[in-house]
Amino acid sequence: MNILIAQPKLEQELKQLEAELHAHPEADIFLFPEGYLNQNIEQARELAQQYGKIIISGHKRPKDRVLIINADGEIVMDRAKYDRTEIVEVNGLLISSMLCDELVLQGMCDIARTPISFIVHPIGVGMFSEEQYDEWINEAKKIAADYKTLVIGTSHADGSYRGSAVSIPIAYCISETGDEVFLSANDVRTRIMNLETREVTIV
Repeated sequence: MNILIAQPKLEQELKQLEAELHAHPEADIFLFPEGYLNQNIEQARELAQQYGKIIISGHKRPKDRVLIINADGEIVMDRAKYDRTEIVEVNGLLISSMLCDELVLQGMCDIARTPISFIVHPIGVGMFSEEQYDEWINEAKKIAADYKTLVIGTSHADGSYRGSAVSIPIAYCISETGDEVFLSANDVRTRIMNLETREVTIV
């Protein structure tokens, strides 16, 4: 099973999601950043059903929320930031989530350490310093090793936090041993990772 990890630019429509769905039928799961879907949830559901793919991203209503849509176009997770973490079954996978700064503020909220296929980490905008980048990656490594599962995160390619002059786009995957599968900073190319072999392809 393959997961596509995208770093799109902020947009009002879902053109980049639709383009990735069309271009990469080999991917089963499409991971996009926090706040990418926003007002386009119904369109995202239609796209998930049309292409038979899992879509994971986020939206505001009005609070930031993580959204997981299964391959039938059904919403299986719609969780507000800072609410208790959940584990949901999606087309045979057990998926949990952290949303943006939940990584450093609350982690996984001591959710039961049951088997999890992977933890997704949609991030809004890039890091505002190299120190923040290092801190977030180190926290992701701790959580991956603690829960013995993959942690996979991605941010938008553009945008900055509270007007910071620095924005470092980020995408990453940490293995269940806390080791790096891949790390990306200031490289916004799309990646497709095989969840079994951990082979990563830049597309």
